[in-house]
Amino acid sequence: MKQRLNHILKRIVTAFAVAMFFSCNSSFEDIRKIDEPQRFPVGVAENFRLIYTDSARIKATLTSSLSKDFSNQEFPYQEFPEGLKVDFFDKDKNKSTVTADYGIIYQATDMTDLRGNVILHTHDGKKLETSQLYWDQKNKWVFTKERFIYTNPEDGTIMNGEGIEFSQDFDEGKGQVRAYKVDGVKDIEVSEEDSLENIEPSGENEG
Repeated sequence: MKQRLNHILKRIVTAFAVAMFFSCNSSFEDIRKIDEPQRFPVGVAENFRLIYTDSARIKATLTSSLSKDFSNQEFPYQEFPEGLKVDFFDKDKNKSTVTADYGIIYQATDMTDLRGNVILHTHDGKKLETSQLYWDQKNKWVFTKERFIYTNPEDGTIMNGEGIEFSQDFDEGKGQVRAYKVDGVKDIEVSEEDSLENIEPSGENEG
């Protein structure tokens, strides 16, 4: 009888210890959440539009359905959780466009980080597709280290690779595309009725 009583007491003590452990663990999680800095925007804007100018000339425009201003943070930034569109204009007012599912501008560095289904269309018909693209506003430079697909109708090719960079102005002499790792180049087979969105690769030439 005494042995059975001791066994019951041990089970009670064990159950109590387990309950205390989970209770303390839950409290610890609550305290940790309290200690974490809460990030709330100082401003939220719908149908947002931002114009970048240089010497009274429009260089780019950024539009988004939703913008959140986090300039109250130690490292201020502006977030576009529902995606955005950026139109670039060269000196001849030719327009190139990039779209993405998500974007963030770091105000201290003038660096824009575009993520998710990033697609760039240049004014002369070139197309770049990647998962992430950076826009350096100060140096007027666009680059990514991620995998990409680059369509160039001028030489009739589709390039696959990893890491690419070029000037945002796409000016002659500055607009040369520099790819760091190229897996292969495919020839483009396209009829007169086809658009860039419906280009089908045909024949592969590894390079």
